Amino acid sequence: MTRDYLKTMSIPLVEGRSFTATDDPKSTPVVMVNQTMARIFWPDQSPIGRRVKPGGLTTPWFTVIGVVKDVKQGGVESKTGTELYFSYEQVPGPLGFAPRNLNVVVRSNRDPAALAAGIRQTVTSLDRLLPIVQLRSMEDVFSQSAARPRFLMQLLGVFALLALALAAVGTYGVLSYTVTEREREIGIRMALGADRGNVVGMVLRQGLWMVVGGLVIGIGGAIALRTVVASMLFNVRPEDPTTYVAVAVFIAIVAVVASLIPARRATKVDPMVALRTD
Repeated sequence: MTRDYLKTMSIPLVEGRSFTATDDPKSTPVVMVNQTMARIFWPDQSPIGRRVKPGGLTTPWFTVIGVVKDVKQGGVESKTGTELYFSYEQVPGPLGFAPRNLNVVVRSNRDPAALAAGIRQTVTSLDRLLPIVQLRSMEDVFSQSAARPRFLMQLLGVFALLALALAAVGTYGVLSYTVTEREREIGIRMALGADRGNVVGMVLRQGLWMVVGGLVIGIGGAIALRTVVASMLFNVRPEDPTTYVAVAVFIAIVAVVASLIPARRATKVDPMVALRTD
């Protein structure tokens, strides 16, 4: 990497310093590490001033001068590993090789499409045979990196909506059928002088208790499977409380409607008619 790489990519420097003009081929070899490497190899202590030998016994020691915030170099789905950042100007001497490919990042306030021609012209002026591969905006890079997780989440979202719809229909059907089957019981209560409001309240309480039991089991199962769901998410917590509350409220509303409508209908039936029903 070059001296302005961290600034261009907006990667925070957590500790120490970045590369400077004094880090040339004649100076002491230096390197920066990411947070994961610092945490694994130097736990509970600063890695600044420590030395590493990245190329084996034949290469010199590199002194750690800075710690860089973890970056998803391998994609949003990959786990961040240990990473070393070398100076592009310093690496050929100590390690004995130069990178064959170079990724150039340009930061500008102008439209990326307007910069393409100037970039190609600049590269051609340096070497007419130097190819430019995948000249694209950073938005395109992000979009391509998140394409697979986004598709999986959209697919999972469709199945989740279908499951929620089936749960709502099933809840409504079961509770509505249960209340309808109790029409004779409700008629007896009304004949014995029970208040209509009390009867409706009793039916609602019993229906909601059934739903509460189902929600406890369902949410408990979702929490137990959070590690599986977490593998499909990026920057989203699998135990998002807002989602759980929204689903619980939705199912509760369905339960109220499923219990209230048949219960009110049953309380309007003539008690004598209900008593004569087998």
